[in-house]
Amino acid sequence: MDILLGVGGSELSYHALEETVDRARATGDDLAVAIFGNEEVNADADDIQGRVEETLAESDFDATIRRLEGDSPGSELISLAETEGFDRIVLGGGERSTLGKIQLGSVVEFVLLNSQTPVTLIR
Repeated sequence: MDILLGVGGSELSYHALEETVDRARATGDDLAVAIFGNEEVNADADDIQGRVEETLAESDFDATIRRLEGDSPGSELISLAETEGFDRIVLGGGERSTLGKIQLGSVVEFVLLNSQTPVTLIR
């Protein structure tokens, strides 16, 4: 299976990276990591890429790293998944509110609502 993981600099996205690398290793899946800027998280793309590379090195796992540029990372993730034939998009996100409802960030919500490619949300 070809998996596209979106990482936008949140702690949830780094958690999703670790979980997805572990699963890809166990199942033999191919993984591509798409790094994008996220206005909800104040993180530099170079810092995000550095942390992704560090996690991959610590896990001794090879994955392709892509940088998405532009104002609509959700749209770019969907486009990349569809044009390159990825089987699944994986994103980290979804925090619980004080009332117990799941709150989604704008990128996660956009991808969930608009993608024709199956989406897995890791919380």
